Amino acid sequence: MMEGMAARPPGRSVKISDDERGGWSSDRPRRDGRERPADLTVHCSVLRPADRLRYSPGSLLIVSDASQPELDAFIERLIEERPAVLSLRRVRGLLAGRVPDDELDERAAELLAATVQKRLAARQSVVLATEGFTAQEREPFLRMAAALRRPRHLILVETARENVPEEDLPALNELRRMLDAGELGNEGIQTALRLGGGSAAEVKRILFRPPPREEE
Repeated sequence: MMEGMAARPPGRSVKISDDERGGWSSDRPRRDGRERPADLTVHCSVLRPADRLRYSPGSLLIVSDASQPELDAFIERLIEERPAVLSLRRVRGLLAGRVPDDELDERAAELLAATVQKRLAARQSVVLATEGFTAQEREPFLRMAAALRRPRHLILVETARENVPEEDLPALNELRRMLDAGELGNEGIQTALRLGGGSAAEVKRILFRPPPREEE
């Protein structure tokens, strides 16, 4: 999708709208008496790479890459708001040795969810680094953000085929397909961007603040 794109002038940036309307759901309960989950469906804009990507303060940005070193390097290079960066792997590392091994995964997931919830409720940005690609992994965090009416975005960073575990290929291919087709709005994602090859190098900074007045 990114190959063969025309060169863009220096200093170009993409400003992501702060339209924070969340999903809706029917008030009618299910036949079993439980409330229906909220329908998160929104319009998803598929972005192109740019020098700078601007997201509204308080957004949830999910960044996915099958390569842990590349994911870490990408975030280290582009995200200046370091406290916003969260990942299950990082939380697991913080808890290692402090909780029993057989409770580590469950406790790490609980702490990550609570931290994301706290930051979003305080209108603070969250950059969620993930090495998985399934909708099930993204859904709890997207529902949190939608319930709080926070903007929701995704960046998929492509890596070499040899860096992708065989078991992750089906989910990665499905994520690529949905992203390219603009179908991630069905999950409540409002903008999506796919970076592969040299296109990742085009992005110089990811910012969570409004544009300067001269860019408006």
